[in-house]
Amino acid sequence: MSTAKKNRPPLLSRWFHKLRSRQTPKGFTPIDEFHPEDVFIVGYPKSGNTWFQNLISGLAYGVDSRLSPSLLVNDLVPDVHFNEFYRRYSTPMFFKSHSLPRPEYRRVVYLVRDGRDAMVSYFHYLEAIEKKQLDFLALVKTGLSLLPCKWHEHVEAWNRNPYAAQILVIKYEDLIRQPVHELERFCEFTHIQRERGFLETVADAANFSNLRGKEARLGFGWPDIWPEDKFFFRRGVAGSHKDEMPAEVLAAFMGEAETTLRLNDYLLDHHAEALAVA
Repeated sequence: MSTAKKNRPPLLSRWFHKLRSRQTPKGFTPIDEFHPEDVFIVGYPKSGNTWFQNLISGLAYGVDSRLSPSLLVNDLVPDVHFNEFYRRYSTPMFFKSHSLPRPEYRRVVYLVRDGRDAMVSYFHYLEAIEKKQLDFLALVKTGLSLLPCKWHEHVEAWNRNPYAAQILVIKYEDLIRQPVHELERFCEFTHIQRERGFLETVADAANFSNLRGKEARLGFGWPDIWPEDKFFFRRGVAGSHKDEMPAEVLAAFMGEAETTLRLNDYLLDHHAEALAVA
């Protein structure tokens, strides 16, 4: 077996290498056909993308995130990596994506999360879907299985914004601290008018406890991929790397990502500072 085939992530590869396998069903649109007004919710994996997908289903369509199945949320706010086609319920439509900058992404909400926390969450996610133990240190060093790339490469690419998209940056940590304020910023960016009381209801319905509770009742909606004994909404906190990222993994990550963390206003604690200069 070739090295390329041996190292290819078997389940994740279809996210970024999807081929259209059949004709477009009536009433649907191919997932790679968009309107200039459409809005793309983009972020590195495990940066709050699915959480924000639930928030938008409530904000744009009035769906109660405590009750809505994952398949309904994905129908309203399509994931470009898992859907071949989508129904256009409105213009603009809202899409979830982990992609690097693309010329057709004209309006982007970029979700950024402390890369140390994102990598911890991504590591647990990969172990869950690949159903085996992974080497966290090797994962960070080599970048194998990390799609579409390493965290700092993704953030730096969107910071450069090579196709001059309109971009609203929302931090995962700010979304935790002040979800209604961040939703107000989102409404201003997308020209959606909603009362503050409505935004409060949407934010509360899609809080971590409610999403975890829904997952416990209904499952996550990926019966062929996601294991029944694992939670997709695993922890949902800021600073998880402090008790979940081993020192040697943190040192390897900081060796590449320290500058990107600083440029995005992520303060480094003394332990991280020491590792970064060691």
